[in-house]
Amino acid sequence: MLVHGLGAGWRSWAPILDELAEHREVVAVDLPGFGETPPLAGEVSIATLTDAVAEFIREQGLDGVSTVGQSMGGRIVLELARRGVGGDTVALDPGGFWSDRELLVFGATLRPSVALVRVLRKWLPLLLGSAIGRTLLLVQFSARPWALSLETVLPDVRGLAESPSNGAALDALTKGPKQQGAPAGTAPGRVTIGWGRRDRVTVRSQAARATSLFPDAILHWFDRCGHFPQWDAPKEAMRLILDRTR
Repeated sequence: MLVHGLGAGWRSWAPILDELAEHREVVAVDLPGFGETPPLAGEVSIATLTDAVAEFIREQGLDGVSTVGQSMGGRIVLELARRGVGGDTVALDPGGFWSDRELLVFGATLRPSVALVRVLRKWLPLLLGSAIGRTLLLVQFSARPWALSLETVLPDVRGLAESPSNGAALDALTKGPKQQGAPAGTAPGRVTIGWGRRDRVTVRSQAARATSLFPDAILHWFDRCGHFPQWDAPKEAMRLILDRTR
């Protein structure tokens, strides 16, 4: 099961979805307030978003499903593992492991980026259709934004501008509690944390905090990769997912 971060919903996984589906049965969800799923009626927090995913797993009879998440989705699948929900876990550049100073920088840099793409939403296809436009808009998110295609990046960037729960989820990340850990031997399956060495959103120093809180986790580094491994290193991300899930 694939769990996205802020932005597009399940379409965030489009660069690797078809190839993954050649090897596994894949369920890619839209979190509440993203894609085609209505927002939550009450509070939006990492806890309530995780509750919604856990309920979906129960309702669909997916007990023991391997979970893969990126960014906020990476945090959600780690929280599922901490709760004992699911099977093997792969978290790509997860949020929730900032220092206080890093959290301030994260909020101060990401909020203006979201505000900018909202202002520019009508012109996003044109701007992202050029290497210069992608570089200017996506340097925070990708190690090589000029090399990406419009089809790869447009869904996520448009989702940042349009998803109704984007603002509330960003508040949950920046104002809510940081991620708790899972003591050794308590996660329901194997835990893998992947991190881009050039991540400017969840910077690479946070990987040490994540692995200290999840001591059973294997840490995988993506070289020449930013915050979206499915953008910058799709083949490597797919191989990691296949190798580390059952």
